[in-house]
Amino acid sequence: MTATAYHGISQQEYKRRIWAWTLYDWANSAFATSILAAVLPIYYSQVAGANLSSPAIATAYWSRGLSIGILIVAIISPVLGTISDIMRGKKRFLAVFVGIGILSTGLLVLVETGDWMLASILFILGRVGFSGANVFYDALLPHVAREEDQDRVSTRGYAMGYLGGGILLAINVVMIQVFPGTWGPRLSFLSVAIWWAAFSIPIFLRVPEPPAATEKLSHGENVVSASFKRLWETFKDISQYRELFKYLLAFILYVDGIGTIIGVAAIYGAELGFDSVSLILALLLVQFVGIPFSLIFGRLPSPGEKRRPFYLAFVVFNMIALPVVGIAGARMLSADTIGSLPSPYESTTESVGQGLYLANDPNIKYSGSWESTIISAEILGEEEGATYLLTSESGAR
Repeated sequence: MTATAYHGISQQEYKRRIWAWTLYDWANSAFATSILAAVLPIYYSQVAGANLSSPAIATAYWSRGLSIGILIVAIISPVLGTISDIMRGKKRFLAVFVGIGILSTGLLVLVETGDWMLASILFILGRVGFSGANVFYDALLPHVAREEDQDRVSTRGYAMGYLGGGILLAINVVMIQVFPGTWGPRLSFLSVAIWWAAFSIPIFLRVPEPPAATEKLSHGENVVSASFKRLWETFKDISQYRELFKYLLAFILYVDGIGTIIGVAAIYGAELGFDSVSLILALLLVQFVGIPFSLIFGRLPSPGEKRRPFYLAFVVFNMIALPVVGIAGARMLSADTIGSLPSPYESTTESVGQGLYLANDPNIKYSGSWESTIISAEILGEEEGATYLLTSESGAR
């Protein structure tokens, strides 16, 4: 082992910087699991959007928030990336976006029944902070790890993210079960902000600011105009890097596709009537399944990896076997094993049985101030209109 490892630092310091860099994935993945994928989508549909005309409308509003957040990041990231190169400010921009994400996530604790607009605004800001921070977090990797180590370090970060996000999501499930009313999910949102903030500290303390990647500004040139100028030069030269262009295009389509599935899976399941805790536990299972696969994919690009054929075969086997097992299990196993809709509960002298009830049915009890409105058949997409009861009162039930 040499006395120096990278940029003239000791091997021990090199490992510390790598550890600090990967720990940020542990920190921000709490947002990806609890806010983006699991808890907030269901809370948005069932609580924040409770006064909307239907669960489908809540899903549509949630999807719009996802799209707006992605669009904002897509527009500002190239410009900010160029500016950070010129100003030598990758960590500065990382801190700004981390701050936006943490503050917006923490404020979600204020969202109660019917506060879908507040939830949408805070979620969009949180998504911008999360995605924007990732741009500058990823940009630090070449300045943290040697080129031959970057694949391994990157996938270690992914594995750390799956583990950290999964652990906090498991804690959030317990909080949802223990705390009454909406306090469980709301305190879960606050816990994500605290988790994100606490485990982001090492990357700011241990990883140094990398040098500027471009030349200094010319006389009379400002950072904004210089960034657009450099972006235009990059677009003009993209034809010389056809393989890179194809890779970037494929990556965008892949990331957006996966991101959409992650963002709407839970709220879609809630709209179909699946139990919220079951949906969150399913996503929790995915977190821990992702850990070994992250480490395996990190070994595939290594030129000296002798077990590459085995890893590739393992990945292909799972791609084929898992869907087959799922389909076969759904058809062959009993309903008691795989779960099914509960049997209808009959009405008694003390309670009303399971069934479909109109909003103005006398068996439904309301607390707080509610107003009656008629939703037309055209809006509902049904043959007839229906009466809905709406409330803007916080805490109404």
